[in-house]
Amino acid sequence: MWPYLPDLLATPVPRYTSFPTAAEFGHDVGPAHYEMAIAGVAGDISLYIHIPFCERICWYCGCNTGAANRKQRLTSYLEALHREIELVAALLPQGAKIRRIAYGGGSPNAISPDDFLRLHHALGRQFTFDAPTVSVELDPRSLDRSWVGVLSDIGVSNASLGVQTFAVHCQEAIGRIQPLCMIEHGVRILREAGVGSINFDLMYGLPGQTWQDLHDTLSLASDFAASRIALFGYAHVPHLIPRQRKIDARALPGSAERFAQAAGGHEFLLGCGYLPVGFDHFALPGDPLAQAAVLGRVRRNFQGFTDDPSDVLIGLGASAISSFRGLLSQNEKNSGRYRMMLSQDRLPVSAGKARSAEDQRRGAAIESLLCRHQASVDPAMLQSAMPRLTPYLDAGLCHIDGTTLIIAANALPHARSIAAAFDPYRQDSARRFSSAV
Repeated sequence: MWPYLPDLLATPVPRYTSFPTAAEFGHDVGPAHYEMAIAGVAGDISLYIHIPFCERICWYCGCNTGAANRKQRLTSYLEALHREIELVAALLPQGAKIRRIAYGGGSPNAISPDDFLRLHHALGRQFTFDAPTVSVELDPRSLDRSWVGVLSDIGVSNASLGVQTFAVHCQEAIGRIQPLCMIEHGVRILREAGVGSINFDLMYGLPGQTWQDLHDTLSLASDFAASRIALFGYAHVPHLIPRQRKIDARALPGSAERFAQAAGGHEFLLGCGYLPVGFDHFALPGDPLAQAAVLGRVRRNFQGFTDDPSDVLIGLGASAISSFRGLLSQNEKNSGRYRMMLSQDRLPVSAGKARSAEDQRRGAAIESLLCRHQASVDPAMLQSAMPRLTPYLDAGLCHIDGTTLIIAANALPHARSIAAAFDPYRQDSARRFSSAV
């Protein structure tokens, strides 16, 4: 059982999909830094392509996305994206090969299947592919049979459906109505297209959500035989995401109920045969993500927990983030300015953070704690973290064995908080991060 220690969960902490986090990005990083980072790339790399559009905008969503309601807007964005592909590919050293491609958003299926196919073929012309694993995020509300051939033709092996919840009253509360038959239809399309691994994105802590609502949703997800399940806690931050003001905060579960939902969801999925990956992902034993977890090879990046082993991720599209050993860089978030910069043949990098050797050491420790629940840390780093670590050590949530910090098996809800002890940039500010659970 997970111990409920509200005092230790009260401080908001980052999700640590990167280190340093995007909260530390500054505008002193620009195209020149990005070009220098790309020049040092070698071997296998991964691509992330961002489509910042959805046919309908959900109230809870914190993604950089807008309504796909104007054809010219989509057309001009794709023209800019194609130009960015050309510019970035021209900078990439010979010998660098693409082994992973992830399409995200927004909703990549907010563009037409033909446009999506042209985009993938453009990547193949400009970059050197080495049998890449291709994954895509999809909105089941706008997924129809016209996508079967496209997903099959480009060899998509992993697809993620934004399900969130099957409870109708919760769907209404977050502005995302999608009947069960819609999810059934989407799963059939993906199976017919030969997609072997299907992920369901689900949430707890939604307005009006009860444990029974979550139990029923998880039960249905298991019945669908979803290969992977990501169970996220809803982060209500309307001061950062204005569209969340449409959600009635009075209907949100309290911290104790929210914790119980997370704990109950974890226990239920393990009972259904899923293996835990990190603290909020789950996978069936035969899935590559579960195999990576068993072998201690899970990584953490902007897509969450992953089996992607590459240290280099190149992001393409508005707001996309690229990750190199010594640099994190982010493209211009505003799609209008993004298009304008590329119309002038300028790389759209507008922010980021140089990663010092110390950043890299601390980032490796944080990633290891989140992915493997233990990390080897040098004495100086451990000593600097002790003021923050002590409450967790005293509570038995972690312990130190020589130079290794080990998180207890029942302390998964505290993993992010424990990892945050090694983050010198962290500020105890509810305006910047979500709750720990």
